[in-house]
Amino acid sequence: MNPAPDRADELRIVGKRYYGRWLSALLVLLCVAAMAHSMINNPRFEWGVIADNFTEASILQGVVMTLQLTAISVVLGFAFGTVLALMRLSSNPVLVAVSWAYTWFFRGVPMLVQLFLWYNIAALYPTLSLSLPGAGELWSAQSNALISPFSAAVIALVMHQSAYAAEIVRAGIQSVGNGQLEAARALGYRPAQIFRFTILPQAMRAILPPAGNEVIGQLKTTAVVSVISLQDVLFSAQIIYQRTYEVIPLLLVATLWYLLMTSVLSVGQFYIERYFSRGVSRGQSRTLWRSLLNGVTSTRSERSISNG
Repeated sequence: MNPAPDRADELRIVGKRYYGRWLSALLVLLCVAAMAHSMINNPRFEWGVIADNFTEASILQGVVMTLQLTAISVVLGFAFGTVLALMRLSSNPVLVAVSWAYTWFFRGVPMLVQLFLWYNIAALYPTLSLSLPGAGELWSAQSNALISPFSAAVIALVMHQSAYAAEIVRAGIQSVGNGQLEAARALGYRPAQIFRFTILPQAMRAILPPAGNEVIGQLKTTAVVSVISLQDVLFSAQIIYQRTYEVIPLLLVATLWYLLMTSVLSVGQFYIERYFSRGVSRGQSRTLWRSLLNGVTSTRSERSISNG
């Protein structure tokens, strides 16, 4: 009498074949290859002109101006936005109302309109002055002398950025649980210490992803300053193609520079997010992945045994 076969030898796991996945990948790769072939072999792109103007002196000056405007508006915008977020979360109704009204106005008015308003502020206030009751006028100056194209661009960008930054910071602060605050108070922390050592480190995990996107968006938003003749990347490209009539190649030069700068910022965002998420996101993702694999393996084994 032959012995009964081992039940484990009958179990066999067959991998699922994803035909639709391979077909969709093939179609996408064919489309990408067709687009790349068209761009490379189309003489109207004038890649030689693009290469000659990519590092042209005025273009590089425009890159520096774009980065300078981005850095100033992001730093000042998030600093002011943090103040607005704290005002919005305070128990003072006046501060809450002012913060809400500021955010409502500067998020509702398009950036280009804000830029024109600040650039033409002299039409509303020809003279800016500072005076005190009983002391008279302490200081005055002409608005046209103070509000240059650069200062108008900085003011408009900072005002615009701070409205969005306020909402990002507010959402990050509200993501910290009340239990964390109660624990900090139980340890005797003062309000400033609670914000610095308890709220801010945890809120950064929620703040950084949208803040990184906002920084990249702000870099692209700086392109609107070209309408007031401020020499950023786009305005530098416009100056050249108005002289040479090579419109498309110069616009592609500006496009490539914006892609390069946003790519660098994206890499920086990745490492900053990983730094603030250390010890949390990795451990959670590994645990989730292992539990998922264990669940899939056990489910397959149970199905194979039941079928056997």
